[in-house]
Amino acid sequence: MKFINILIVLCLLSFLSCAKKEEKVEIIIDDVIETQMLESYKKGLKALDEGDALYAARHFTDAELLFPQSEWAPKSLLMAAYSYYSQDYFADAIAELERFIKTYPQSNRLDYAYFLLATCYYEKIIDEKKDLEPLIKAKETFKFVIQKYPSTDFALDAKFKLDLIDETLAGKEMYIGRYYIKKEKWIAAINRFKYVVDNYNSTIYIEEALHRLVELHYKIGLIEESKKYAAVLGYNYQSGEWYEVSYQIFNKEFEPKDNSIKPKKGNFIFKKFKNLFENS
Repeated sequence: MKFINILIVLCLLSFLSCAKKEEKVEIIIDDVIETQMLESYKKGLKALDEGDALYAARHFTDAELLFPQSEWAPKSLLMAAYSYYSQDYFADAIAELERFIKTYPQSNRLDYAYFLLATCYYEKIIDEKKDLEPLIKAKETFKFVIQKYPSTDFALDAKFKLDLIDETLAGKEMYIGRYYIKKEKWIAAINRFKYVVDNYNSTIYIEEALHRLVELHYKIGLIEESKKYAAVLGYNYQSGEWYEVSYQIFNKEFEPKDNSIKPKKGNFIFKKFKNLFENS
């Protein structure tokens, strides 16, 4: 019986010794992997500093995949996304940011990830010509940043970006509305200008949109509807040039509006979309 007890003790000591050895081996392996990860991360920083963003992104991604449980992993993935963004590889940046949000939902850098994601969508419109889907996604994501992280600097910048997006979207609607006027598609044009009034009433295009509704409703014989929009225009923008043009509609001296009146500000947005449609 005594021999059996001694054997049990020896076996237990042997087991504990093996467990400690395995634990030491695991620690050593983890240390090696973390060292490799940090080396890859440093290579990424060096490449980014030298202007080779794609090479940097590859190293940052390698660092994250080498040791995903490390506190450096989420930072590495964000740096990979930023590297792609810095060279206008928006699709790659978006993919990495979406993976970051899904993989590290508890990260304290989520505010930055969502803001950079929205910015990628926003700037992607330059590459995709008339496809406005990225701009719509940018608007949704910027709104999320404002709602989720209202006290951050990202929220302040997101509000500014939202204003620019609305100006751009309104400018697109106005351009198409004017196109329908040239084609004498009055109802289609009215729908475009109504959309601007209903959805983008804080943009630089609101005065012209109201005038167009006055003009078009008068043209198709809906005089009372025309007067309604004229009243709104006069109440809010009586000193504006567009009100003066609308006022002439109800006088015999009325002449169709020429193209001398231009938006007072934000011309770069209008020109951008005008070029997109004309060069298609």
